[in-house]
Amino acid sequence: MQPGAPHTPDVLVLGGGGILGEAWMSALLTGLDEGEGFDARACGLYLGTSAGSIVAASLASGVPPGARLGQLPEQPEVQGEETIADPGPGWRPPPTASGLGGAAAASLASLAIGSTASGGALIRRAALSRVRRGRRSLQGLASAIESAGARWDGRLWVTAVQLESGRRVVFGAPGAPDANVGTAVEASCSIPGVFSPVRIGERTYVDGGAWSPTNMDAIDVSPGLVVMCLNPTGSMRPSVGSVLGALGSVSRGVAAAEALALRHRGALVATISPDRRSTAVMGVNLMDGGRRADVIAAGLAQGRRIVADGRRRAA
Repeated sequence: MQPGAPHTPDVLVLGGGGILGEAWMSALLTGLDEGEGFDARACGLYLGTSAGSIVAASLASGVPPGARLGQLPEQPEVQGEETIADPGPGWRPPPTASGLGGAAAASLASLAIGSTASGGALIRRAALSRVRRGRRSLQGLASAIESAGARWDGRLWVTAVQLESGRRVVFGAPGAPDANVGTAVEASCSIPGVFSPVRIGERTYVDGGAWSPTNMDAIDVSPGLVVMCLNPTGSMRPSVGSVLGALGSVSRGVAAAEALALRHRGALVATISPDRRSTAVMGVNLMDGGRRADVIAAGLAQGRRIVADGRRRAA
């Protein structure tokens, strides 16, 4: 992409990242919106995964990212035994599952690397079958999304994984199963092992991050297409007693591979992950709503800094 302040991309990809990932993306976009030539509501396509699907649906509805900063519909907080590191490319395995632990969570997450490999869906189906069914409900998220005016208008795509087959489904894309936007977002946010799978028609669905943290490779690319990807888990580093760092390395690798594939097809791709300050305040539990205000402040500052740096480069 050309140096200078960022401009409105043709496609805005919004990755998984829980409550704090949603807050960071909304805040970062608010900062970017302060720059000339950038309007987060004017993209040609929004591709949302998990928490990113909430932000994508809101933007496609015309809601400015800063209008209700930190108050958009969100997944419930997760604490105690259910605490997880990230609802994106992986999940926290059940303590009683044989052979599964922190290291194995990263291995499950690495399935996302084989998104386009033959048999990838079968592998995911097998992996998901080893994770206990989540029991917490996302009920209410769908109605909150619908009340914001979210509709399928050709500009909104939402990813989920079909539990029975292990396949990725992109709701809103041509040929996708029928579903209202709110229910599709609930499906995309249904973290395996934490939230109950979402029934749509004759099938059940879980978090789109079980396929990829960003699902960038789902985009129909044409030469010169400008893609901006926000990847909330991309800057996470290893820490003692947490699988978050392992998931972060997987997230970076998958997003980089998907971006490279898009560039080979002629797209111009920029990926933004939390900076050092944002990563520090997000901590190890991306579902901890108590950190939201600090994450918003850090994300807003990061967005403004990107705009300022771009102006300096262009001067």
